[in-house]
Amino acid sequence: MYVLLCRPDGWLYDKEAILEYILHQKKEIARKMKEYEKQKKQLEEEEVKKNNQKTQTSLKRFAETENSITTKPINPFTNGPPAKKQKLTQTESEPMPGCSKDSDDSSNNTTTKDLPSFWIPSLTPDAKPTLVKKPSKQVLCPMSGKPLKVKDLIDIEFVLIKDKDDKRSLVTKDARYMCAVTHDVLSNSTPCAILKTSRKVITMECINKLIKKDMVDPLTETKITDSDIIQLQRGGTGYAETGVDLYAKKYRPVMMAS
Repeated sequence: MYVLLCRPDGWLYDKEAILEYILHQKKEIARKMKEYEKQKKQLEEEEVKKNNQKTQTSLKRFAETENSITTKPINPFTNGPPAKKQKLTQTESEPMPGCSKDSDDSSNNTTTKDLPSFWIPSLTPDAKPTLVKKPSKQVLCPMSGKPLKVKDLIDIEFVLIKDKDDKRSLVTKDARYMCAVTHDVLSNSTPCAILKTSRKVITMECINKLIKKDMVDPLTETKITDSDIIQLQRGGTGYAETGVDLYAKKYRPVMMAS
């Protein structure tokens, strides 16, 4: 038999499925946090490297400025014109016409350089590295999106309809459960709730007409408050919603420019 757990806001889950989901989410959060810490460390190292490069660049510019200010001493005893520079042969100093010194280096660089890809969005020239956002450490409910904790889950119990003549299995029956107080048959469209004191499923009609008059749990005969009543959320089907939060939309013809 399935063991069902209920959140304080009324969402029902199978115990095995929701515990497996929580464990999977915790592992996923740990993995994302590890990636975030790794990325954070890399960004810090890159920032330190940029600062070091800026410092070295400023020092180099300062040294170049200082060297340009100082002048070389002139020998006053030499009055003759400066010696003419010896004209070098073409093979020793100047390259051949149409050639440059860095021609070979540039050709090697172009062949070894990784070219961008215009077919993959992450490899285009304008693509920026995707940053991993800091993940939240809280496991969220898959239905409500609110924080989900194991200690907040409540075990509940549906009361089975007892029929000695009907020997069919529970899965094949159309009517399976009933209200724990009035024994009314429960269906997917029946608004229900549970009481924290007895943890049994009761129809909202029974709670509004009987239980809220005296605020006593008829199954345990204990006093209850409004916080002890948890209305169960009704799930929809693959074709329709539950009808609780439905709203109508009005469509009108719209003129389109030609």
